[in-house]
Amino acid sequence: MATFVTRKRKDGTLAVLAQLTFNSAGKRTTESRTHDTMRSAKAWVKKREAEISGDIEAGRNPVTMKVKAVTLGDAIDKYVAESLKEIGKTKAQVLQTIRKEYSISDKRCDQITSADIVSFAQELHDRASIGSASTVLNYLSHLSAIFSIANAAWGIPLEKRAMDDAMQVCKRMGYTAKSSKRSRRPTLDELDRIMQRFADKVAFRPKSCPMHRVTAFAIFSTRRQEEICRITWADYEPDAKRILVRDMKHPGDKMGNDTWVELPDPACAMIEAMAKVSDRIFPFTADALSAAFTRACKALAIDNLHFHDLRHEGASRLFEMGRTIPQAASVTGHRSWSSLQRYAHLLAGGDKL
Repeated sequence: MATFVTRKRKDGTLAVLAQLTFNSAGKRTTESRTHDTMRSAKAWVKKREAEISGDIEAGRNPVTMKVKAVTLGDAIDKYVAESLKEIGKTKAQVLQTIRKEYSISDKRCDQITSADIVSFAQELHDRASIGSASTVLNYLSHLSAIFSIANAAWGIPLEKRAMDDAMQVCKRMGYTAKSSKRSRRPTLDELDRIMQRFADKVAFRPKSCPMHRVTAFAIFSTRRQEEICRITWADYEPDAKRILVRDMKHPGDKMGNDTWVELPDPACAMIEAMAKVSDRIFPFTADALSAAFTRACKALAIDNLHFHDLRHEGASRLFEMGRTIPQAASVTGHRSWSSLQRYAHLLAGGDKL
């Protein structure tokens, strides 16, 4: 027999207590669980009744369900440890930050409600190091992956509906929002000054990173900094003017997206200018490239220009030279042509570089 009791929490939200009474080993047993909605409560009762009926039909005493005191932090650890698909660097960092720095990670999974998640989002939004609504959305999106599988995969009582409801509330309250598309492109004067600074540095310190070549390659190839650092000499086919981009970025898959892309002549020239001191053409780290570019912009008083903007510049240049979306995609590697629409409206104006 099942009963449902609606209660008001301290924060004003409603909770539904579902209670299920049955006989187990000749004793009257009651199980209960609190839910955010009546729908979730009824679904839980239906599932437990089916499990109990199955035990009775098999001639067994119904096994009582005891909720293990598993915290959200425990669930995060389990997700990171058991996921066979590689977790991206950003996602792993976000989950570890939640695990170590936010009190929601100490709550029992069976006690986490949509109100708790909304409160967590508000805390993120108010925190100086997080701040932006787009970053809060990223945090909740990465965390929602655990809510989506915890119950089905491990029997950990995290309510996916609680996360879905919280996401809707946060969107309406303005705690979360999609990031705005960047449209920043370097001017010719800015590029001239950046390239000159990098060239001067190499002339003074010949063994330093040739950032002028890396910068030019990033524009003409439209490659991301992580991809640039992964390219090996074996991945380069000069006769075909193409390279194999390993583990190309994809929303769903982080590994195994190896893709051949066209390499324009200026990008080939940058490769040919590199010395073969390693199996990698550009034997540097992505963080080092980003840091060097940021330092140069700061020294030159160039505001709000990021290394990734070079990829945007390269894609825009292709359309300005008159390439179609499929022709541009053969260089950029975009699977979805719709992703290139933001560049396609540009009028062909020749190659400004």
